[in-house]
Amino acid sequence: MRLGDWYDRNAFWIFPSASVVFIMGLMIFPLGYTIYNSFTDWSLTHGDQVNFVGLKNYIDIFLNDDRFWGAVGRTIYFTGLAMAVEVTLGVLIAVLFDARDFRGKRVARSIFLMAMMATPVAVAMVWMLIFEPTAGVLNYLVKASGLEAILREHAGIAKLLWITDSASVIPSLVLVDIWEWTPLISLIVIAGLATLSREPYESAMVDGATPFQIFFRITLPMIAPTIGVAALLRLVDCLKTFDIIYVMTMGGPGYSSETLNIYTYQMSFQYFNFGYASALLVVFFVFVLGVSLLVAHFRRGLEL
Repeated sequence: MRLGDWYDRNAFWIFPSASVVFIMGLMIFPLGYTIYNSFTDWSLTHGDQVNFVGLKNYIDIFLNDDRFWGAVGRTIYFTGLAMAVEVTLGVLIAVLFDARDFRGKRVARSIFLMAMMATPVAVAMVWMLIFEPTAGVLNYLVKASGLEAILREHAGIAKLLWITDSASVIPSLVLVDIWEWTPLISLIVIAGLATLSREPYESAMVDGATPFQIFFRITLPMIAPTIGVAALLRLVDCLKTFDIIYVMTMGGPGYSSETLNIYTYQMSFQYFNFGYASALLVVFFVFVLGVSLLVAHFRRGLEL
């Protein structure tokens, strides 16, 4: 067989092979290098000396590092709260835009979707000004509406400190994440709603079904796989959230908003303990991968 004939027969594999090898190298080398470093004590404080320590970093993480477990708890808290609100609001807003025809609908939808187009760092800086305890617009609105007196009387909150108070910093950061990324959920769900068949709706209307019955028994089950995709995408992003947290609080006050991402960054570039930080990255990678696979399995169950 001539070389030209072999080339023509296998061109489908030959043409993309260089790109595939390059991309796989970009993915495999950083991962492998990080895993290797996780078994060492590499630190700038040790100079050029790097020693192989085996599983010591992992043992310290799981058995001796209370700060790690606190970061895990805050990561789960931030992600769970953000996901619950974003998915619920995103689906409801998508259904509202899909079901209602009103003047300026396209303009309103475009304005609503603009939030997720902004740079997260810029969003964080703007919200820092909004949350500012003494001159921030949010405290001004709370006072002007009379909510401050209600909160002081019934919730025992003397002053709204938002991101400067350890009790309210995570919910405040979640509020920023909700504002920016709820439109993404809505956009995906709107696309899913556009593909639904109208026949079940026509049959339900003929049978006298109420709008609530139509939503819960027809619309919601039919778009459940789409919601699952949107939730999975946001879940991975929420677990990895770094920019708004670091810009707004740097993990503070104290460690009150220090998630796994922030803790790993601090261990790397504040304490320069790269071996331990690499072990944290590996643990974080396995954690995100495990949660994602679990949600993906649950989403496949919705499609069956």
